[in-house]
Formats: sequence, structure tokens, C-alpha cells
Amino acid sequence: MSETATDRSAGEALAARHLRVGWWALFGFACLGLGLEALHGFKVRFYLDVSNETRRLLFTLAHAHGVLLSLVNVAFGLSLRASALVLSQPGAVSGALLGATALLPGGFLLGGMVVYAGDPGFGVALVPVGALLLLWALLQIARGARA
Repeated sequence: MSETATDRSAGEALAARHLRVGWWALFGFACLGLGLEALHGFKVRFYLDVSNETRRLLFTLAHAHGVLLSLVNVAFGLSLRASALVLSQPGAVSGALLGATALLPGGFLLGGMVVYAGDPGFGVALVPVGALLLLWALLQIARGARA
């Protein structure tokens, strides 16, 4: 099957979107990490008290997942640019990956904002949705990877 100019321009637009989102998200989540280090350095009780261990864990998970998903977006964008992927539903895969990038770390972050007796807040309910979106997108990307 031959690739048309429209397919190439749509692929380039998706690649550009993921590169842009990936780099900006990496900047944002790196800033979050720096903020967490500052909370640690200034011994902020909201973050460091033993009773806030759940909050600290969830914020750390938000930072770590955010950085990782930012890099996945950059890798996806570069793979699209290199024409290293053949995806049957590129728009759906793109949307799922972007959704996962927002929902997975966002759920951890929101879940840590308000903690109920050691249990995360309701925002953590976004995490499984983001995880499912991520797994589906990764499956599609793995299936579409050219040898």
C-alpha cells in the first residue's frame, strides 16, 4: 500500500504534536520534581510529616510517571518522523497516548492533594483509566513497529 502526501502530512502533524507535548510535559514534570526537592529541602511539613507519607508517595509517582510518559511521547514523535511505525489507527493511538500522559500522572497528583486517613483522594481514580490507555497505545505501537 502506497503512502499518500496527505498521509505523510498527517503523520508529520502527529509527530510534531507528540514532540511538542513531550518536551513541554518533560519541562513541567521536571519542574514538579524540582518543587518536590524544594519541599524536602525546606522541610515543609505538608510534604514531609509522617502522616503525609501517602501524599509524598503519590507526588513522587506523579513526577516519575510524568517524566517517563513525556519521554515516551518524544520517542513516539521521533518514530513517526522516521516512518518506523505502521499504525492502523494513528489518531486513536495518539489520543490514547496523550490521554495517558495527562491522566496517569494527573491522577497521582490529584490523589495526593487531599489524603483521607492515609488513603489517596478521589483523583487517583484517573490512574487506572490512564494506565489502560497507555497499555492499549503501547500495544498498537509495538504491533506497528517496523523491523
